[in-house]
Amino acid sequence: MNFLQRIPPVVGNLLIINVILWAVPAFIPSLGRTMENYLALHYFTSPGFNVAQLVTYMFLHAGLGHLFFNMFALVVFGAPIEWTMGSRRFLFYYITCGIVAGLVQMGVFAVMIDKYTTMFSAAEYDEIIRRGWELMRQGYNFTDPTLGTLNALVNTPMVGASGAVYGVILALGMLFPNQPMYLFFIPYPIKAKWLVIGYAVIELAQGMGNMVTNVAHFAHLGGMIAGVALILYWRRRGVFNNHWFF
Repeated sequence: MNFLQRIPPVVGNLLIINVILWAVPAFIPSLGRTMENYLALHYFTSPGFNVAQLVTYMFLHAGLGHLFFNMFALVVFGAPIEWTMGSRRFLFYYITCGIVAGLVQMGVFAVMIDKYTTMFSAAEYDEIIRRGWELMRQGYNFTDPTLGTLNALVNTPMVGASGAVYGVILALGMLFPNQPMYLFFIPYPIKAKWLVIGYAVIELAQGMGNMVTNVAHFAHLGGMIAGVALILYWRRRGVFNNHWFF
């Protein structure tokens, strides 16, 4: 059995879809902006927002490096989880973690945007967002720093499978807590549960330290939170034979 044959079906199909949706704009640049406008996740008050983006955003990536690390983690961590959960349950788990990740990040944006809404009337706010949307579609932003920051928060789209992937990593730590994991830069194995805790602490620290960043740290945490809730719920329902795996 070769490497590709050892990849379970949902992980394999997710890998294929993500690669295809990265390759289309990479080789046909004219489609890149259109795909971003319709499929990437925009804040809910943005003219570009639609509900389907809570799912579609996790299949787009900002570049080859972004795609590679997410898909590498999906294959390495996702394969044993899919074999354990079963394909249907794993797909539901993955998509749910991705949706919650997007909602959590939007909630953080809502807190950040709230202070700007008090600076303008409702009509002024709507006009700023509308004009800002048109500017962003042309690759520009307001020169005024206040308007520029507000516009970036509302109209800059979010992409990537990281939130869903962090949920998968969380699942490994909960279902196989004592599984030894090897990292490239550490010569000794680390138990999966400590690896997951470390990831969570790092994401929280980075998110609190710099809330305005190109990396959606709170989306990563949102995916992990969704994973904890789902696995605890399924455990109470007797899934996984009502015990952890060691």
